[in-house]
Amino acid sequence: MSEEAPGLVPPDSDDGTFLEESRVTAAHALRDVVHAFVRAQPEEDAYDEIRTMAEALVARLDATPRRDRMALMQAAREKHGGSFPVGVGAGGFNDRAVAGLANPAAVDIEVEPGGDEVVARVLFRKGFEGPPGRAHGGMIAAAFDDVTGFIIGRIGQPAFTGELTVRYVGPTPIETPVRMTARLDGQERRKIFISGEATVDGVVTATCKAIYIAIDPSVFAASPDPR
Repeated sequence: MSEEAPGLVPPDSDDGTFLEESRVTAAHALRDVVHAFVRAQPEEDAYDEIRTMAEALVARLDATPRRDRMALMQAAREKHGGSFPVGVGAGGFNDRAVAGLANPAAVDIEVEPGGDEVVARVLFRKGFEGPPGRAHGGMIAAAFDDVTGFIIGRIGQPAFTGELTVRYVGPTPIETPVRMTARLDGQERRKIFISGEATVDGVVTATCKAIYIAIDPSVFAASPDPR
């Protein structure tokens, strides 16, 4: 997953997503830099060079116009008939934390299209290590929050996370593919109940239960869910 951005599709030219494909590939390159930095132990003088290059990059980016994520998200939703777009043409949706294709700080998450059950391939790389060799529990919870959120998109009911409970059954290794699933368990008034599971080679390493709170679509339209 570190070699190329997953799920790339040709960007739309009229949905407000300026050079979205280039942005996604650049984000994945930056993600590689972060994990390589955590993983490596170069000579001490290398850090001065790294800092200088990083400061120059920040200065260059800060000199450019600000990205209006809300406007991009609104345009993408309208273009896709109010649904939650995915892929490079998704505009500001790609900037979201945890699983945004265009977010260098995100976890590598690939979600299979369609189906009642959400199935995702997750890779916790070196920068997300907690105990040696294991993924940080907070990052596992964050991934569950994002993966369960795809259920909300598929049922078409605007909602936000109200509660998320994670049970850590065993160690979840870093730099090893993790299979995460999420399923809709039921609905009660405004509450939407979703459960999830993380497995490695068929062995369960963590489970979760989430409660999402549905909101009025007209209110939601002003602040669309990034998932």
